[in-house]
Amino acid sequence: MTSTSTTRAESAVIRHLGQADYEPTFAAMRAFTDARTPDTPDELWIVEHPAVYTLGLGADRGHLLGGAAHIPVVQTDRGGEVTFHGPGQVVIYLLMDLRRNKPGGKLYARQFVHKIEQAIIDVLATYRLAGERIEGAPGIYIAEGPKRGAKIAALGLKVRGNGCTYHGVSLNVAMDLAPFTWINPCGYAGLETIDMRSMGVDVPLADVQLALANELVRQLDVAGSTAQSIAQAAAPTDLSAAA
Repeated sequence: MTSTSTTRAESAVIRHLGQADYEPTFAAMRAFTDARTPDTPDELWIVEHPAVYTLGLGADRGHLLGGAAHIPVVQTDRGGEVTFHGPGQVVIYLLMDLRRNKPGGKLYARQFVHKIEQAIIDVLATYRLAGERIEGAPGIYIAEGPKRGAKIAALGLKVRGNGCTYHGVSLNVAMDLAPFTWINPCGYAGLETIDMRSMGVDVPLADVQLALANELVRQLDVAGSTAQSIAQAAAPTDLSAAA
């Protein structure tokens, strides 16, 4: 089934892609953004990827360390350095038009990033985990306790000159964390990466996917699908052909 939306500029479509390879998803994001018009509803894509490293524009391959050779590496056009996606991680891609008028007005890139980060912080708080920003290091980090400073969520975006965005955010829920030790995450040597399970929160991935999607909709001032329709939403029809 495919989720539905109105044609109002402030509406958003939320799609659940299930488990999907990174490269065709990346191609589908670009194709969607190429084809969108001023009337195209914004979309949030929820996905879980098989193990893959992705590189941001200008990323230094020297941040790929020993042990990473068996995991695919994909060059992307987002900001940032190297990061890892894999099973047990919530990934939400934000295909939005920042110049579109919303109830809170047009968004600037810095405001957009702040709202995304706040959505993650607020979702973590519902599970009694304290998250925080660190100046100059996009993403969300554990704010207290013995794991303070460990990174639990990453953020990487592409904002085109027309204000249209793609790529998005990842939140670690219940992962094999070893692949993070085979890179310098986001270009920071020695940065510890953590997940919710390691912090004592054992929760189904689908629950966190739903919670984060709903909170992003709220933070970004877009009218989105209901909880039921998020769970039922289908992938874009061109995803499998977009490799």
